[in-house]
Amino acid sequence: MNNNEYALIVAGGKGTRIKSKVPKQFLDINGVPILMQTINAFYEYAADIKVVVVLPEDDFPLWEELCLLHKYQKPIILQKGGETRFQSVKNGLEMVEGDGLVAIHDGVRPLISKDIIGASFRLAAVHGSAVAAVRLKESIRITDQDTTKAMDRSKFRLIQTPQTFKIDLIKKAYQIKEDSSLTDDASVAERSGHLISLFEGSYENIKITTAEDLIIAEALLKARD
Repeated sequence: MNNNEYALIVAGGKGTRIKSKVPKQFLDINGVPILMQTINAFYEYAADIKVVVVLPEDDFPLWEELCLLHKYQKPIILQKGGETRFQSVKNGLEMVEGDGLVAIHDGVRPLISKDIIGASFRLAAVHGSAVAAVRLKESIRITDQDTTKAMDRSKFRLIQTPQTFKIDLIKKAYQIKEDSSLTDDASVAERSGHLISLFEGSYENIKITTAEDLIIAEALLKARD
């Protein structure tokens, strides 16, 4: 393994769509908070990976309480987030040092596998970027006011994380001006002039956003036991 591989885990969710008073990254799945499950996945990939976790500063005390409650001692670099995901990733990148690679990952994707993490690092080392993506399973249509049109789903991909980059490339990319169309790290890198390389992700690598996602994630984790 490259001695300078980072995981930058962004966890700024508020749990609004999941209708929870507790931010969704702190909800339990099978007795363990989602964020801890996500961090653990990267340590399963490599024991000496460097992990940066970006949280809203107001959530620091709750995270510390959960670490005490669960006797959680995985080494992480904690960084405060910004008002937007763009700002949070940019803040997190300040904690990423030297040459090497960084995998940027959603804190609420706890089902990421070590094989996909490993593939992302290997491919990013060659291409500069490696973005997990899956093919669409269902038909899609594009809408325009009162009309709709069928689209060829084979030309589309659903984008996931990790989105892994050479450190110098993504740090430079995040110097561009933020705007609302930059919804992920790949779009930031692309806007700054870099080609984006996709690789096959996993349908199990779901982002926990709704109450239904919690049920699915629990079932998938139980199936792995």
